[in-house]
Amino acid sequence: MYTRRLFPAAAMLCGLTFLSPFRLPAQQSPSTSAPQGQDVDPLKRQRSDEEQFKAQKELKRELHGAYKTWLEQDVAYIISDEERKAFKNLSNDEEREAFIENFWLRRNPNPDSPENEFRDEHYRRIQYANDHFAAGKPGWKTDRGHIYIAFGKPDSIDSHPSGGAYNRPMEEGGGSTSTFPFEVWHYRYLEGVGDNIDIEFVDTCQCGDFHFTIDRSEKDALQHVPGMGLTQWEAMGQSKKADRFRGGTENLGTGPLAASQGSKEFDRIELAAKLFAPPPVKFKDLEGFISEHKILNGPPFPFDVRTDFVKVTESTVLVPVTVQIRNRDITFETKNGVATGTVDILIKVTTLTHKTVQTDENVVEVEQPAELLEKSLDKKSIYWKALPLLPGLYRLDIAIKDVHNPDHVGLYGRGLEVPTYHDEKLATSSLILADNMGTVDSHSIGAGNCVIGNTKICPRVMPTPGMPVNFKRNQQLNFWMQVYNLGIDEASKSNLAKVTYQIVDSATNNVIFEKEIDSKDLGAHSDQLTVEKTLPMAGLQPGKYKVTIKVNDEISKQEIAQSAPFVVE
Repeated sequence: MYTRRLFPAAAMLCGLTFLSPFRLPAQQSPSTSAPQGQDVDPLKRQRSDEEQFKAQKELKRELHGAYKTWLEQDVAYIISDEERKAFKNLSNDEEREAFIENFWLRRNPNPDSPENEFRDEHYRRIQYANDHFAAGKPGWKTDRGHIYIAFGKPDSIDSHPSGGAYNRPMEEGGGSTSTFPFEVWHYRYLEGVGDNIDIEFVDTCQCGDFHFTIDRSEKDALQHVPGMGLTQWEAMGQSKKADRFRGGTENLGTGPLAASQGSKEFDRIELAAKLFAPPPVKFKDLEGFISEHKILNGPPFPFDVRTDFVKVTESTVLVPVTVQIRNRDITFETKNGVATGTVDILIKVTTLTHKTVQTDENVVEVEQPAELLEKSLDKKSIYWKALPLLPGLYRLDIAIKDVHNPDHVGLYGRGLEVPTYHDEKLATSSLILADNMGTVDSHSIGAGNCVIGNTKICPRVMPTPGMPVNFKRNQQLNFWMQVYNLGIDEASKSNLAKVTYQIVDSATNNVIFEKEIDSKDLGAHSDQLTVEKTLPMAGLQPGKYKVTIKVNDEISKQEIAQSAPFVVE
């Protein structure tokens, strides 16, 4: 059992100023002109209109690489117009990195904490949107993804995934009709928007792409079929169906409530404007950076580390860091019949220029009934933290301290290369092996120990990266992997790929088990898939094996494979 609390963190304030990339020189007057025959300082000379235009054009040229993706994907729905303009006017990558760091700091609900709950929740929402709302395009690009990322999970959803028969409420004209698939998301309150907000999405193409609409008649599949799907007023002969199509934002039938509904037309337009506007920054603008904490030194405290990579957007990668500690190496204290071991853990990620980009500090407690402590010493405890990082080279430093034996300290330091997931290039996440895997409830999606998306999977960790992980024959083998950038057929808005997973005997290279599945069975309209499977170990003899997952994309004509070794004891 784990309980976690944050270290108190001190904040050191220091001024930060973003300078304009260049400044046009002041107009020279005759009195300040250089004397004839004397050279003019080229940095102070007057620029021609052509030179000024060229400089401005170069300044505002399109951003490149990860910074462009960060602006256009990662924070597209939450960055303000002023921040977007300021970011585009920065002149070098160092200023851009400082801007990004302060962008998240300004939104941190707890500035004194080394963790940024706003940023972590934002990337969790992006990952959830990609997993659940993809429709021939990544989930974050869809309207449902946009609203989910901006406002989070709705309080309730009225879902009609297949459409079908629909009895209109009187404010929509009454009567019966048939609808396209649609959903209505209800929020009890949205800051900056209002109370009791209903947001409607309609899938008129019936391809899984639910788009936002303020026209409640858009879901009516019989709207343009003569004589069908009549409103109650039309069925009574009090109006004609043609009366619906007289302009405006909705094509609802006339009736007793028509006048009152028409008066709300501008309310719906205003709602749409508020929903798709960047949310206001809730927390005050910080003027400094969180100070770094000193890493303790002491006698070795052994522990193992594993890092994995999961794509969130084209410019941001979720890097789960798993720290594994043997219970035998922890000092336990017994009180009231309960033995408790406490370990302080510090994780720090820095750039090659020694700039800190991520810091995580936590306390992990391992508790056991005192009478069972001896039997639990051969077990292992893990701490897991997912860090969102831009692609690139970093240094990962981890320090742990045994609280009940303060001189017992362990250190870890290693380079960390976060991969770039290029658009339209078939790619995968890390292939994770575990002895337990399960689906979490809706309240725990993307949050908690070892949770990626809606799956809880704690990786098996070995002392050396690449070493086979160990399983016993009475355990189960669970493996998890995501596939990115599958091709999407333009006509059907569907993917078309074969996913094959194998268990291979490493000694003989023989395939012990193999199964092929269609990508459509994992998510027909998504360019991203999650492959997860549980297999019993009882049928395997002791020895060395490997799991191999192969993906053959028939649309993009690309193939990719990922393998992970394991040992059955």
